[in-house]
Amino acid sequence: MNTGTVKFYNESKGFGFIKDESTQKEYFVHASGLIDKIRENDNVVYDLQEGKKGLNAVNVKLA
Repeated sequence: MNTGTVKFYNESKGFGFIKDESTQKEYFVHASGLIDKIRENDNVVYDLQEGKKGLNAVNVKLA
């Protein structure tokens, strides 16, 4: 599992971005990939899965 911080999350639209702790890369996250409810600046752990436009964060939960 990867660790990171929620950089942006729009609850009404159901998507956002997570910044990886070690690589500083940003990954798209969709509401369907969440286990826990997240907010901006939360520390999270997640898996990566290939999506239509690159890697997406899935199985996202609070660290």
